[in-house]
Amino acid sequence: MTSLSINASIIVAVTFGSLSAQAATLIHAGQLITAENNQVLTKQTIVVEEGKILAVESGFRTPTAEDTLIDLRQHTVMPGLIDMHTHFYTQLSQGSYSDAFRMNEADYALRGATFATRTLMSGFTSVRELGDNHQISVALKKAIASGYVQGPRIFAAGKSLATTGGHADPTNGIRFNQMGDPGPVEGVINSVEDARKAVRQRYKEGSDLIKITATGGVLSVAASGMNAQFTEEEISAVVQTAHDYGFKVAAHAHGKEGMERAIRAGVHSIEHGTYMDDDTMALMKQHGTYYVPTISAGKFVAEMAVMPGFFPELVRPKAQEIGPLIQDTFARAYQAGVKIAFGTDAGVGPHGDNWKEFVYMTEAGMPAIEAIRSATYHSAQLLGQADQLGTIRAGNYADIVAVPGNPLEDINLMGQVNFVMKGGEIYKQP
Repeated sequence: MTSLSINASIIVAVTFGSLSAQAATLIHAGQLITAENNQVLTKQTIVVEEGKILAVESGFRTPTAEDTLIDLRQHTVMPGLIDMHTHFYTQLSQGSYSDAFRMNEADYALRGATFATRTLMSGFTSVRELGDNHQISVALKKAIASGYVQGPRIFAAGKSLATTGGHADPTNGIRFNQMGDPGPVEGVINSVEDARKAVRQRYKEGSDLIKITATGGVLSVAASGMNAQFTEEEISAVVQTAHDYGFKVAAHAHGKEGMERAIRAGVHSIEHGTYMDDDTMALMKQHGTYYVPTISAGKFVAEMAVMPGFFPELVRPKAQEIGPLIQDTFARAYQAGVKIAFGTDAGVGPHGDNWKEFVYMTEAGMPAIEAIRSATYHSAQLLGQADQLGTIRAGNYADIVAVPGNPLEDINLMGQVNFVMKGGEIYKQP
């Protein structure tokens, strides 16, 4: 071998050596909830490179001069939290029912950007946006992904699907000569063919999943909060068409009949689920359907219902009746072994208070570790993103949050998230 080839070999070796010794971010976690199971680890190092978790190591690795060290030895570290039911375009207030007559699409979108940032800073690095108007959540998803807005990863349903006069009919409560006859493009369906077209329209608009309102709702300006509003054939058409486009289907449902139609038709989650009984729960277990409780929303609307003028008079009795029941329903569903994913319906209650759902879940009998896993492991399973989100393990996105102290001893600490990393980027730290 000539001296020239020997020198070239040395140069190549040095070059490859320098590439393999990349600087890493090391997180020293005093207590670690990986969420893969109920186990809690102590004195762990999470190694982060290029936005992903490279390794989880026992003990505190000594950093090199090139590494970045984050000292969370006095914290409990866990995966980025996932809220499976949010609405960034709104936040309920006494003036909400007249907002549509005063606000433009841009007003909703800019307000939504603020709510998205607030949610991220509360430790929620991913959300399912379950229904809005004007494709605001789709636009917000793109703006966050492009770095224009700070917020969680958004999986957007876009416009919820309803029947004429149903919970998500956008013309409910307005005067007759302005109601018109909205159809699939506006998210209103009344046949199997309408159902298929409405799903395809959401695909065209850039949605990631489908939301249907299988029963009446509390906040819509309509008489019933629980009646079944789709035929089973219509829901089946939604689910079958959604499957063609790789969509999952979430079903808002309070009443038993509409809920059970949706479960039999193959929806992936039931939202709220107020009047489910033992038979409904058995059906959910049979079909593997997830339950997303939204106790927070129930408590908020029940509290606001006692305030004169906060709700239209058609809404007020529904809020008084249905709101207080959801926590008890959750307790029974948990005891029955129904699969549960975390969701708050934030936008009904204040954005940024999502953490209170953990308190309500534990009050109802769910251990703190399982409540945390509902917002990490189980939410990622329901999203179909378990290979990237919901657990701290090698290969997943570096979505990592931390709270001071031990939330398994004091669940209120979930309201004190002071470290937020999403995709390896730090947004908040002690």
